[in-house]
Amino acid sequence: MISLRGNTRPPGRRRPAGRGAPVGLITGASSGIGAAVAQRLAEQGTWRLVLCGRDRARLERVAARTGGRALPADLSEPGAPAALVAAAAPARDRIDLLVAAAGVGWAGPLWTMPGEAVDALLTVDLIATVHLVRLVLPPMLARGEGHIVLIGSVAGALGVRNEAVYSAAKGALGVFADALRQEVHGSGVRVTHVLPGVVDTPFFDRRGAPYARSRPRPLPPERVAEAVCRAVEQGREQVYVPAWMRLPELVRHAAPGLYQRLAFRFG
Repeated sequence: MISLRGNTRPPGRRRPAGRGAPVGLITGASSGIGAAVAQRLAEQGTWRLVLCGRDRARLERVAARTGGRALPADLSEPGAPAALVAAAAPARDRIDLLVAAAGVGWAGPLWTMPGEAVDALLTVDLIATVHLVRLVLPPMLARGEGHIVLIGSVAGALGVRNEAVYSAAKGALGVFADALRQEVHGSGVRVTHVLPGVVDTPFFDRRGAPYARSRPRPLPPERVAEAVCRAVEQGREQVYVPAWMRLPELVRHAAPGLYQRLAFRFG
């Protein structure tokens, strides 16, 4: 459910930007990459932030630090994307930036994954994001400006063992970004696809299995947030974090046989 209750402002809370400032809507903002992006945008002092997340307590703490407006919501619920957009952009307001960072995971062989877990993952990681973009796009196109940032994953570019459904959802998100970029070309609306590697967030605990590899080492979410903000400033279309994570994808396309042997060996 979307909460429309206004937040109280505790002493010391960061003051939001003025009424005429651009509006940034960030999903998954209660922790991890979404919270780090909110903090980074707040430091710029030029954004009015609308923050969405499932964990109300965490979300309100992030809102208190950033001067944002908290709209707790579970994007897996029917109608949640439409309710969120309606609450985030009431009459005579607008959304200038959407950072779709909400995501869930699940680890294990596909045949052991419960059906409800499949549905929840695909809904949050892909379907809800598509609906959010569909809803925020018309006003952006009418104004001739706006920016959509889709937080994908290197797992969507390569496929990761025991994360078949997550990889599929993030892979679809990447193709969605490519197609959408073609549709809005020349409109003034920009689309950025960000592909992080392993990030040190509560994601792994929530998926039911901790990150067990020694390499690559998990990145702090602040590094991804910095890459997101830099991509928005520069209008970049695709960003790997860290940049070297693009190398396995290049190997996959240039030498698919070698890539497959390495994937079977190392996962």
